[in-house]
Amino acid sequence: MIVVTGATGNVGRSLVQALADAGEKVTATSRRVSGADLPDEVRARPADLTDAGSLRPVLDGAEALFLQNGGADAHLLDPGQILDAARAGGVRRVVLLSSQGVATRPESPSHGGVGRAIEDAVRRSGLDWVILRPGGFDSNAYAWAESVRALRTVAAPFGDVGLPTVDPDDIAEVAAATLREDGHAGQVYELTGPALSTPRQRAGALAEALGEPVRFVEQTRDEARVQLLRFMPEPVAETTLAILGEPTPAERRVSPDIERVLGRAPRTFADWAHRHVAAFR
Repeated sequence: MIVVTGATGNVGRSLVQALADAGEKVTATSRRVSGADLPDEVRARPADLTDAGSLRPVLDGAEALFLQNGGADAHLLDPGQILDAARAGGVRRVVLLSSQGVATRPESPSHGGVGRAIEDAVRRSGLDWVILRPGGFDSNAYAWAESVRALRTVAAPFGDVGLPTVDPDDIAEVAAATLREDGHAGQVYELTGPALSTPRQRAGALAEALGEPVRFVEQTRDEARVQLLRFMPEPVAETTLAILGEPTPAERRVSPDIERVLGRAPRTFADWAHRHVAAFR
């Protein structure tokens, strides 16, 4: 059995589907997961990553664990207790969804601090481990959905700064492969898209998918900061703005790891936009 935490998120939902399609026995868990969210053959078990005790019955009998890094609640996790529960349940393999920023922003408390502590706990766990470090997600464009639907407008800072954003479905496929296949233990995979794209270009890709013009409005850094602070802590917002506006060479690098694992090139943002265009109509 494979346990997938964060099963209702952008990566977890696709991962559950991929594993079920491959015939794996899957338990999907998140705080508010239900059978209605999942394929019929997948077991739903609510649990909270910030409460390792709630995971113990979920992990009983599991062989592998996909561990989401907690997102905004990462600082509340006790990874040692989670991994203790995994070992007690029979888990032998853990795949951690971490973040590129652990390596590229070591000075950031939200990335290099908390994220590094979770990675280190996984490395020390005694389990076969794989660490996935994606960059920015293509699905972050959902933040534009309301303004595109209402005004056919995208507002974003740093309009001509390119980053190789990654399709969450590609992350999910890499996670599925590393959970199911041997030969990946001890690997750290950096996951990016196939090319740099700018916010202005991504707005253009949405316009092409919609078949209608989409206007791009460049925000100031302060305008973007105010917007980010509505749903993320200040240190995370500041790190996010630094990555978006002043990416390091490592953050702009196109990684070969998706093709290395899957045997195909990663999907483009345009691919993502066409598959999810209904959210922007």
